[in-house]
Amino acid sequence: MKKTLMGWMMLALVFVLAACGTSESGNEKAESNAAEEVNVEADESSEATEETADEEEAAASDTVTVKHELGEAVVPKNPENVVVFDYGVLDTLQQLGVEPAGLPKGSTIPEHLSKFEEDAYANAGTLFEPDFELVNELKPELIIISGRASEAYEDLQEIAPTIYLGVDATNYMDSFKENMRTIGEIFEKEDEVESEIADVEASVAALKEKAEASEEKALILLANDGSISAYGSQSRFGLIHDEFGFALADENIEAANHGMSVTFEYVLEKNPEILFVIDRGAVVGGESSAKEVVENEIVKQTAAYENGNIVYLDPNYWYLSSGGLEAMKGMLEETGSVLGE
Repeated sequence: MKKTLMGWMMLALVFVLAACGTSESGNEKAESNAAEEVNVEADESSEATEETADEEEAAASDTVTVKHELGEAVVPKNPENVVVFDYGVLDTLQQLGVEPAGLPKGSTIPEHLSKFEEDAYANAGTLFEPDFELVNELKPELIIISGRASEAYEDLQEIAPTIYLGVDATNYMDSFKENMRTIGEIFEKEDEVESEIADVEASVAALKEKAEASEEKALILLANDGSISAYGSQSRFGLIHDEFGFALADENIEAANHGMSVTFEYVLEKNPEILFVIDRGAVVGGESSAKEVVENEIVKQTAAYENGNIVYLDPNYWYLSSGGLEAMKGMLEETGSVLGE
């Protein structure tokens, strides 16, 4: 009986050990399968993260984030249906071969930008008052403005990304170059822009050297029919002094956007050796020419008149499209002409 009982006990122990082995094997397999599932999920998650990162990188490479005076905008590269409310920017786009969809034809378009009067380009209103309905219909991917349209900024940015590319009169050349580089990056014209900037910098340096060497004092006047305003350093046309190097005939001129209202007696008192004149009336429908107004009996007594140094600057460049590439070249050539070769 004892032997039989021991036999049954041994047999039972074998079954128990076998069962435990099977259970442990099953648990190990379950744990292995669970680990494999975790690894698969981790791999899938990693792949998804990489795909998201790739998509974000691709999106970033196709856009430009522009920080400007009025805010910030994310702009697609080579945007379609661009609307421009600044003739200086329009000037630059023309130089770079970029075609806008619309512009403010309701304002006086500079002569060197006359091609944009064609019907192929939509009339987006005026420099001061955009045609919001028309702009919206164009479905632009970018709108560019400057000071004249700044009050419309909030409304325009609701239609499309809107950037402010006005030139800062108190820091003209740096802001000019920054604007050029922003345009170059947006339209992938970086090399062309850098080449143009290098040419402008060389011309400015050469002019400044000659102007400072001459030591002749200059006065800038804006003629508007029968009235005149003087502009000095840090003013709308102040780059003649600040960047081009011409000495000031009067160091106390108010730096106002519309200049300091003066008389012809003031001009004689300051007696500049060079007189730069911008004829506003010529581009806004004035009734008299600047030459008729300025070259009167009082001004004829100045050194500028006696030496033949009264220069009539092109208002298409200086008043309408300042900050543009072609305008800048014209401005340099005009001011430099008074110094000769």
